[in-house]
Amino acid sequence: MLEKYHVYMSTFEQERMIRVYLPVNYHGSNKHYPVLYMHDGQNVFEDEGAIKGVSLGLKDYLDENKVEMIVVAIDLNPEGEERINEYCPWINGAIAERVIGHPVSAGGKGEQYLEFIVNELKPLIHDKYRTLKGHTSMAGISLGGLISTYAACRYPQIFKRIAAISPGYYRNQEELEVFVRDSDLSGVEKFYMDFGTHEVSGNKELNNEFSDMIQSIYEIVSSKIADTRYETIQNGEHNYTSFKKRIGEVMSYLYSDL
Repeated sequence: MLEKYHVYMSTFEQERMIRVYLPVNYHGSNKHYPVLYMHDGQNVFEDEGAIKGVSLGLKDYLDENKVEMIVVAIDLNPEGEERINEYCPWINGAIAERVIGHPVSAGGKGEQYLEFIVNELKPLIHDKYRTLKGHTSMAGISLGGLISTYAACRYPQIFKRIAAISPGYYRNQEELEVFVRDSDLSGVEKFYMDFGTHEVSGNKELNNEFSDMIQSIYEIVSSKIADTRYETIQNGEHNYTSFKKRIGEVMSYLYSDL
């Protein structure tokens, strides 16, 4: 079951569409459920309304497997570079400039975006639904993986399980490596990360460079968290057709105890 409604974001003084998945037996029980927050909400649950018409298909997966959890998906801001701004904690650095091929000034609103989730959205979800308040996690794709990794470091007492699918770390690679290295991640229970062998179409050298950057972050993460998993996705591409194929494995790993 999906519920959709707008929530006011005081950090950005605007409303944003929120999509909430409730387990199939939610209204027939008194159970409390873990909560997973996800980004790029338009592309999480259903193909209808998804950017480029393909989603993760997460609603069908959760329904078919009778996974007992609540998933809260926050729509992206489609205006200009606002998605980059909100999902990048820092202004894009020298590595991003080199990869993109020209100076970039996007990014830097990631902390404000997380403040909305932690201080406004999360309390609303806890008040509105039957949640397990100590069982909150986060997952994201590409830049959503970047902000999810930052969230684990910034709020490790809140976000206990993290998935960074094909994370776009290169936008903030320099700052993120330092930030992860300096963070206490001992409270994080599980961390998943992956990257495909064909994410950068037609540029194997750049694809390998991205893979190396992601694995450098993973090495730091895995030295701090006991239960981590890194997957190299053979023939994995940077699109939702590819992401959809692996989302089941991601969820199975994160919630193997459900």
